[in-house]
Amino acid sequence: MTSQLGELLTAAARGSFPRADGRVTVLPPPSPRDAGVVAFTCHAVVFADVEPSWVHERIAPGDLSAPLSPPFLTALAERLHREANTIDMVTVAASLPGPPPWELVETRDRSHPRITRALRHRDGIRAWTTADGGTVVIGRGVGGRWELALEVDGSAQGHGLGRRLAYAARHLLPEGELLWAQVAPGNARSVRGILAAGFVPVGAEVLMVPHGGRG
Repeated sequence: MTSQLGELLTAAARGSFPRADGRVTVLPPPSPRDAGVVAFTCHAVVFADVEPSWVHERIAPGDLSAPLSPPFLTALAERLHREANTIDMVTVAASLPGPPPWELVETRDRSHPRITRALRHRDGIRAWTTADGGTVVIGRGVGGRWELALEVDGSAQGHGLGRRLAYAARHLLPEGELLWAQVAPGNARSVRGILAAGFVPVGAEVLMVPHGGRG
């Protein structure tokens, strides 16, 4: 990742976070597709085609909750002529060597709902399925980072398949790469599975997507 946002995310993933000073940093969008807000501990980053002055006029100094609050996100969405997607917990894990410990079969079927959603937000999509009802999707997302999406069939839920898929996905990247996963905090089952697979929380984020492009 060579953009300013990409460099910041990579540094955070490796433990070097923005200074916890209560400030809001405004960065240019890393691509025409990507815009949003990412919040770390006591520091937020707005990556969008807006002037820093516009952002700072709407966020009081030291207001740590404002960057992810409904009033600011609504104003930012209107400014960009987009809509705010969900607020997600952002997690990351390092790649693992060797092949996945469970059999994954790569598929080029783009009709699967999880794959269709991934195509809206990521480039270079690749997808794998399992015989017991799992789907793993990886692709280049925000700032060029590798992002993970999972799907577990209803009949296969509750048996740890999501955790196994998330762990197996770490074997699908070249050595030394980082894999990111965004999870809705209210989806406790997915949160537990991602954490059990070795992903660690980095922050929270909201993406600004074209109207009708949520999900």
